[in-house]
Amino acid sequence: MKDVDTTTLSADDWDELHFPRPEENDFDRVVENAISRRGFLAGVVAFGSGAGAMGTGLLGSTAAHAVTASRFAFTPIAAQTDGTVHVPEGYEWKVMTRWGDPLFSDADGYEITDGGPVEKSDRIFGENTDGMETFSFQGHELIAINHEYPNRKINLPAAQEGVPANADDVLKLQNIQGVTVMEITEAPDGWSVVKDSPFNRRIHHNTPMKIVGPAAGHDLLKTEADPTGTTSLGTMNNCGAGKTPWGTYLTCEENFNGYFGSSDENATYDQKVADGFKRYGVKAESWNGYELFDARFDTSKNPNEPHRAGWIVEIDPTKPDSTPVKHTGLGRFKHENAEVTLAADGRVVVYMGDDERGEYLYKFVSNGTYQPGGETEGLLNDGTLYVAKFNDDMKGEWLALTPETTGMDEADIAVFTRMAASKAGGTTMDRPEWVASSPVAVEAYCCLTNNKNRGVKANAGGDDTSVNAPNPREANKYGQIVRWRPANDDHAAEGFDWDLYVMAGNPTVHSDDRAGSANLNEGNLFNSPDGMVIDSTGLIWIQTDGNDDNEGDFAGNGNNQMLVGDPITGEIARFMTGPNGCEVTGLAWSGDLRTMFVGIQHPGSNWPDGGTPRSSVIAIKRTDNGLVG
Repeated sequence: MKDVDTTTLSADDWDELHFPRPEENDFDRVVENAISRRGFLAGVVAFGSGAGAMGTGLLGSTAAHAVTASRFAFTPIAAQTDGTVHVPEGYEWKVMTRWGDPLFSDADGYEITDGGPVEKSDRIFGENTDGMETFSFQGHELIAINHEYPNRKINLPAAQEGVPANADDVLKLQNIQGVTVMEITEAPDGWSVVKDSPFNRRIHHNTPMKIVGPAAGHDLLKTEADPTGTTSLGTMNNCGAGKTPWGTYLTCEENFNGYFGSSDENATYDQKVADGFKRYGVKAESWNGYELFDARFDTSKNPNEPHRAGWIVEIDPTKPDSTPVKHTGLGRFKHENAEVTLAADGRVVVYMGDDERGEYLYKFVSNGTYQPGGETEGLLNDGTLYVAKFNDDMKGEWLALTPETTGMDEADIAVFTRMAASKAGGTTMDRPEWVASSPVAVEAYCCLTNNKNRGVKANAGGDDTSVNAPNPREANKYGQIVRWRPANDDHAAEGFDWDLYVMAGNPTVHSDDRAGSANLNEGNLFNSPDGMVIDSTGLIWIQTDGNDDNEGDFAGNGNNQMLVGDPITGEIARFMTGPNGCEVTGLAWSGDLRTMFVGIQHPGSNWPDGGTPRSSVIAIKRTDNGLVG
């Protein structure tokens, strides 16, 4: 442990170092059993929504391609290993905004070469862009974008090993994370930020928030600063995102645990709190060192403060003076994204993944129904939270998290959702990341990014985490995408059928299950699917955050990338590659669908300007100005 430079670790790697997760999960066992019963390519891995409907059964890659012609409006590109972005012929990309670019004129000239000053650090575009959504409002094009975490050695170059040296260092880190809401516009030379727009806003670790839902006002959320348990400061480690039918932005708090530490290593806590710290990974030493200079993050002084993080936060991008709202009805865990759709009767359904090895896939179903122009208060809190249970007969069910099924009251279910899911008997998964639902078919997908340590031990809750049906491989280095179709074509249904849309792998290196499914080939290799969005035509855009060393098991993968998949034929093609060292994450479209906005997080080269690496958002267009997705 002492030989590891923790300042260079991502939040996921920091958690893995301190809280190693099991190598095997329930989902792996379910898939393994299903494979043994049905055969590897006899129903577990399917390649097309149209397979059953067309009467063609399981489609291999050759057969699938014969069903329909390719719907991809580009020629796939090769893997790349250099320090820039590549897109297909007939497309172009330009940087729209970068970390440190001013949102307001008073921040003009903000210089990030030495990490940037604390002054005006809340008036610039933030660090490590992630999930994003666009909004068209009264002739204005708005975009909301997450800033997941800092690059401390870049943001605090003068501090020893990137550890905050004073309160100003902590404040700067807090300011450059969170969310940016801004107006953007397109001119002949490309897209840019509308500086000083009244819609421009930075939401960071000190922005006032409301807390609503079943846990609001509970003793577990009360602090000396907020004895009501209904207000808090800040949103943090904002990963994926979501968009409501009524036009608000959902930002998702993921690895919040690493922001909290203790000045007293021997501090003791109430047993319920201590059990929660263990399950969620809160320890005496934090990841960012906030507790050194900000008592709010010192659990020995504020043991309930971590309970006020780990939520989904709703932001109205059209009202810059509005207070963001933390919705406790959607559960507290390491949220990846929030995929919002509607049930057949108009109830709101939110699919969510808990991105840690051996955790769960969830959905929330509202009691009330959405009516355009109608009242929306309560739709994200008054309802039922479920955890997914996958069976090896290719069926599954959503298990309600209620006092009857968990032995916990509603507030405890909200605050300690992981424990509730364990008690209900959900299926432990290989890091459920982004969930996407199709706008043209009643089906949804989840990226299970990888689980390199499967089988070592149970997760922090002691759950059974050996191989199960949707997680079929030991030492899963590559990841897979699981798909489910709700019973009766209704997202509110408690039953579903499932299969695997793709199993990532490397057929150029392996000939067993590590080769992946048959819709992979030398020309579209990838690993660790992470971000995922389905466009208006039903095509699946897959973004990766995996191993990019291009060696051994990952030979031929190249840099992280964005691919597109056709759920009807199973075809998958590489559309974009990012600069080496980066994660490709976050995807949204302009209102006219002629521009695609994509996030480039933590580039490892000196991209995009030849100097300090800067996470950025790029705009991709067709050179003929045609539709992109």
